[in-house]
Order: sequence, then C-alpha cells, then structure tokens
Amino acid sequence: MPTLTDVAKLANVSKMTVSRVINHPEQVTEELRHLVYAAMKELDYRPNNVAKALAQNKTLIVKVMILEELDTTEPYYMNLLMGIAGELDKSHYALQLVTQSSADLTECDGFIIMGMREGDYSWIKNIKKPVVLFGENDYGFTFVDSNNREGTAKATRHAIESGYSRVVFIGIDVDARFERSREAGYLSVMEEEGMETEILRFANHSTLPKDYFRTRIHDYPENTCFVCSSDRLALGLQLGIHQAGKKVPNDYGVIGFDGVFLDQVSEPKLTTVKQDVYQMGKVCASLLLKKIQHPKDEVENIEFDTQLTVRNSTRIIEK
Repeated sequence: MPTLTDVAKLANVSKMTVSRVINHPEQVTEELRHLVYAAMKELDYRPNNVAKALAQNKTLIVKVMILEELDTTEPYYMNLLMGIAGELDKSHYALQLVTQSSADLTECDGFIIMGMREGDYSWIKNIKKPVVLFGENDYGFTFVDSNNREGTAKATRHAIESGYSRVVFIGIDVDARFERSREAGYLSVMEEEGMETEILRFANHSTLPKDYFRTRIHDYPENTCFVCSSDRLALGLQLGIHQAGKKVPNDYGVIGFDGVFLDQVSEPKLTTVKQDVYQMGKVCASLLLKKIQHPKDEVENIEFDTQLTVRNSTRIIEK
C-alpha cells in the first residue's frame, strides 16, 4: 500500500507539502496541487479520512435533531434520514441522531434540525456550528423544504376541477411556517374562485379527525372535498366518513399531503400532494457539507416542487 512518503518522492516534494495539499489545498499553489494529485492518482494513494479530519480539526460527525414526536411523523422522517445518511456517507461523515435535551452542541461539525416550532429558533440561533433546517422559516436559517403553498394550491384546484362544490381545509394545529404556507395556498385559490373558505385544525393524529367527522360529517353537505395538511389527518378523516355511513369519493372527497407510504395503505387509496422526501434529505446533507467545507460561501435555500398524485379518494372527471 503506497504511503505519504511514496507520494512525496514521486512528486519530488516534501511530506509536509503532500500533507498540506491533502488537508489545506487552499494554502498551496495550483502547480503544487497538480503535481501531488497526479502522484496520488498514479500510485492509487487514498488519504486516511480520519487523519485528514483530525488535521482539519473536524469530527466527521453531523448531528440530526428531530424536535417533534416521532409517532406523529413516521414513516416520513425515516425516508428523510435515509436520504441524509446516504449523502453524508459519500463524504465519510457519520449521522448521529440526537434529541434537544441530549445534544452536545460542540462535538460535531454541523447540525440538521427538523420539526422546529416558533419557540425553538431562539436557542438554535446560539449554535456556533453550521446549521441547515428541514423546514421553511422566517429567521434567515438555510433550509430545505417543499413548496408548501403551491402544494395545497394544486390540491385545492384539483378539488374544484373534480366538481366538488365546497372545499374545506383541514390543517395541523401547530405554530409553524410550513403550516401557514399550506393554509395560504388553499386560501389563495379559494379567493381566486370566489368560494367560501373554512379551516379546521387538529393535532397531527388520525384519531382526532376520525372521531370528529364520525359524528359531525352531517354538518357538511355532500359534494364537499377536504384538503388536508397531512396524509395522517386525511386517513383519519376518511375513516370517520366511512364510520358515519358515507362514501369517499362520491359523497365526499379527501386529499392528503406527504405521499410517504400512508397514502398507499388507505382504502380507497389517497389522492395526495407528494413530496420527494428522500431527495430532500440528500439535499439537506449536501447543503450542510457545503457550509462545513466552505464556511464563507453563501448557501441558498432549496424549495422542491410537489406532485399531485391522483388516486381514488377524489372523483375522476372525464375530460
């Protein structure tokens, strides 16, 4: 196996120069970098990543913090974490999953944080390491998210185009920017169409809308479509309608938001606004690595387009 000494001898430079090219390439000339890289390639020399990290005062650890209950978000976050882990692995970084109470804010190179609420941003501002948030925010933090407003706008337009005469928004009862954006998408389309709006909010548990609509669905005329802020809410709503003796999609329509497994196990299968959660996880990791490796560079927020996946919980209109 080739050594640092072998590379230095072939490139006709000192071992210190080879080490500097590997660990601090910005400190050497382009000519020297070319010589050393050419020797490394010829010898198939692969630097020890742990040693390189130590030389750069790095830990090769990224901490991922989930600030909400996992039982209301699975399997959503599992897809996100798989995307993050796969991207970090390409750069030999390890993912460490932590809670807010157990997190040491120093022993890592950066943080990916998700599930934030308004009360969290004050302490997030005090983190000295690079941070990327999964979720849009109003506080200037780099973030990755779906275009939440456009997602529910697509869902609302689909409900109207499917012939439903009334459209009601079922939101998540949280003080968070993503939820305000989803409500705004619904409201914008309803205003454009001159239709009456109504918003109900529940914690993100399927049992709450199920119990509510099992006894209250008769308060809503048939030919109403419910645009929901999560698939979990939509599944509960569908079950409540069924238990009340009504039919989806003929009596009532239901549209979810997420498109991560739950939409496929409902009966009927759920029309939903699908997010590419795995890909968003990969981008969270790549943006954080960019901030770690180039701390002076500006890193832009990324918003992903959503896709409306039409299934059997809304009527299919022949065109």
